[in-house]
Amino acid sequence: MKGIKIKKRLSLNAKNTLIGLSFILPNFIGFCIFIMVPVVFSFGLSFMEWDGFTPMTFVGLKNFTDLINDSTFKISFINTIYFAVFTVPTTVVISLGLAVLLNSKIKGLNFFRSALFFPYVASIVAVAVVWNMLFQKDFGPINSFLRFIGIVNPPKWVASSDWAMPAVIIVSIWKGMGYYMVIYLAALQGIPKSLYEAAQIDGASSWQKFRYVTRPMLTPATFFVVMMLTISCFKVFDLVYIMTEGGPGRSTTMLVNYIYDKAFLSWNYGSASAISIVLFIVVATISIIQFRVEKKWVSYM
Repeated sequence: MKGIKIKKRLSLNAKNTLIGLSFILPNFIGFCIFIMVPVVFSFGLSFMEWDGFTPMTFVGLKNFTDLINDSTFKISFINTIYFAVFTVPTTVVISLGLAVLLNSKIKGLNFFRSALFFPYVASIVAVAVVWNMLFQKDFGPINSFLRFIGIVNPPKWVASSDWAMPAVIIVSIWKGMGYYMVIYLAALQGIPKSLYEAAQIDGASSWQKFRYVTRPMLTPATFFVVMMLTISCFKVFDLVYIMTEGGPGRSTTMLVNYIYDKAFLSWNYGSASAISIVLFIVVATISIIQFRVEKKWVSYM
């Protein structure tokens, strides 16, 4: 009898396992075909010279050593760091501030939440085109307003090598802040009210409640937001491509834009793959550092 029960239990477990695998198998197959295989192929291709037509030629580390003297690679790398350094903390602060504000009881709460989240789901093409019109140097509404308040020579924005990157950063923050605001809203609503009540009994001010209750409780959400923002900043492509195409000059050329140019304009797949590997190493290193900092942060809190 015990043997029969064990067999039935094993068959039931096997059946449940097969059912579970049947649900994840389509996604796993798609992941392998469209992500895993290209990534592995890219690692191998980084040691090759290939234009997509002629046979591959093994060149060892040449594609990587060539990057040392590649001025465009250096500029695109610096531009990507610049973009991430200014976009990530600004988006975090604005998203958190909006979440705290919209977590309170104000009129039209649902409208404001929807309005702030809408840019995230809007078409990136439409967003970029509209913002380019707003940033138009001569007749754009933004510069018209700046002239109205007394700024005689407003920035040329996307037409200027000095102001194109700030313009892209502004649009990126505007588009993404609604999504991260929703994440913070969910985290805020998960904080027990008893903690605030206890802090109020102890005489804590609003700032002290935020510092000693809200901020520590939002640590997991903040870690997720910073992680996702950092990754998205390092792989930004579509917004930059539509707004500036990497210009003027090379002022907004990002690593992903340069990878695209190398692969699909210069037909140098080996060099493009090498840059992709460098980007992968940078993002992986930053992610590992963030995980370690997050552990120390949590233990400190």
